[in-house]
Amino acid sequence: MRRRIDVMSAPNVLILGIGNILWGDEGFGVRAVEAFHRRYETPKNVALLDGGTQGLYLVHFVEEADFLLVFDAIDYGLAPGTLKVVRDDEVPKFTGSKKMSLHQTGFQEVLSAAELLGRYPRRLALIGCQPLDLENWGGALTAPVSSAIDPALGAAAEILAGWGVSLSPRNAAPPAGLLANDIDHRNYERRV
Repeated sequence: MRRRIDVMSAPNVLILGIGNILWGDEGFGVRAVEAFHRRYETPKNVALLDGGTQGLYLVHFVEEADFLLVFDAIDYGLAPGTLKVVRDDEVPKFTGSKKMSLHQTGFQEVLSAAELLGRYPRRLALIGCQPLDLENWGGALTAPVSSAIDPALGAAAEILAGWGVSLSPRNAAPPAGLLANDIDHRNYERRV
């Protein structure tokens, strides 16, 4: 069951990054949403979330979203660093196939739970990046995956524009990072 949106109010938009930053390229989704937060200011109806590996704990956030944009590392069987955008009803097929970690099973379940509750996002987009290395415990993103972040942000901006969301470039650092304790992308990779 799909939820109706009050056309007089702006839709709730959630930009979500999922993945595990401790497993090399598996952290692509979190690093992409973090970079998005540094690059763009968003309207009040847009929320950004580091979903990490929270699985079913994300149901509440997905339920509240009219439009959902997800960044994630997905094994499409393509060249490392290749981006692929999947939309709407196609998204659950990719979050469940060729699973690389526990968070993907959990995210497919999150979408199913939201649908069962009658609060499935009206629009859905997944920006997936083909990983190179998922076995590098504690390691940084590989070069091809790190290089895919900027194009992923461009793809996200295009999707959001199509949804009627206006973004503004940030003129100053964001008021607070999405990650604390020196595990944001820049600080973490300085230590690796």
